[in-house]
Amino acid sequence: MTNPPPASRAVPAGTASGASPRLAGRPAVSAKRGRLIAVASGKGGVGKTFFSITLSHALARRGQRTLLFDGDLGLANIDIQLGLMPQYDLGSVIAGKLSLNQAAMQYEPGGFDVIAGRSGSGSLANIPLSRLQIMGEDLALMAGRYDRVVLDLGAGVEKSVRQLAKSADTILVVTSDEPTSLTDAYAFIKITAMERPNTDIRIVVNASNSTREGERTYQTLFKACQGFLKISPPLAGIIRRDARVRECIRNQTPILIRSPSSEAAMDVEAIAERLLAPS
Repeated sequence: MTNPPPASRAVPAGTASGASPRLAGRPAVSAKRGRLIAVASGKGGVGKTFFSITLSHALARRGQRTLLFDGDLGLANIDIQLGLMPQYDLGSVIAGKLSLNQAAMQYEPGGFDVIAGRSGSGSLANIPLSRLQIMGEDLALMAGRYDRVVLDLGAGVEKSVRQLAKSADTILVVTSDEPTSLTDAYAFIKITAMERPNTDIRIVVNASNSTREGERTYQTLFKACQGFLKISPPLAGIIRRDARVRECIRNQTPILIRSPSSEAAMDVEAIAERLLAPS
């Protein structure tokens, strides 16, 4: 991994000098269906954080006031992928030094706001569930100031992940064609469906060699959910394998800035369009 460049022009969204123009002077409003989108995966390494960043960027490009929240409490790395050096992060919130709203910063190149985790530290992974519940409630309340909030969850099915997921209106489960990825994605869907039977769960197939292959991967997971769980999670979209994804991550630059016409970028743009389409 390359060393982070000098701090990007990401400034606290609530400060006078860095107030987000999308939030200034706007009162909080009650949350609406589909406002808070959680991005989950049963297994790490399937491109969940890349997808969360690109989805947030795509939503912002469509005029949506968007917040990206790094909810991977054990291995937070949104700030690394964006090349940020945040002044505040979730560690300060958990320590009671500032509110969740005060931890938000504006990522000017992408036009969206970010609440960073604590990169390179597992210190937030074991916080009490009661504290996580309060943070989830605060996030849901804060979502009233945005059109969309994208919550990048940690991988797996641990209680801390599931607790944060309870804040979400929609959960996008990212998987690949690897058997372990499909098995773990199924496990996440199973537990979530048991705990919250009416949750809006949708599937994203990432790093697929082709659209047709991605559809086959989706059908494998879909049939397992239908056969054993009696639920039918729809396909949110397929993201084709693209060498420019790794290139963008290495350069700590969003793909919609560095390679906006790449296949992966266009695939995430299409997912954003579908999420915003009237139901």
